[in-house]
Amino acid sequence: MSAEKSIQEVMFVVEEAPEGGYIAKGVGVSIFTEADTLEELRRQIVDAVRCHYSGQSSSPRLVRLHHVKDEIIAA
Repeated sequence: MSAEKSIQEVMFVVEEAPEGGYIAKGVGVSIFTEADTLEELRRQIVDAVRCHYSGQSSSPRLVRLHHVKDEIIAA
């Protein structure tokens, strides 16, 4: 009998897409999604996580978003 490890949290790296909007990549999981706004991206992430873990007895209780923003300034 195998016991599944309980996943408490899944983390996503959120970046602005070069063509506009936002992309989110799961860390340690194969989940990727994109949207035009941050509000829409949050909904897409929740939907993608539910879909990814459907049919499994254990799914993350929390989703952590790590926003990454590159900024270039003149020296």
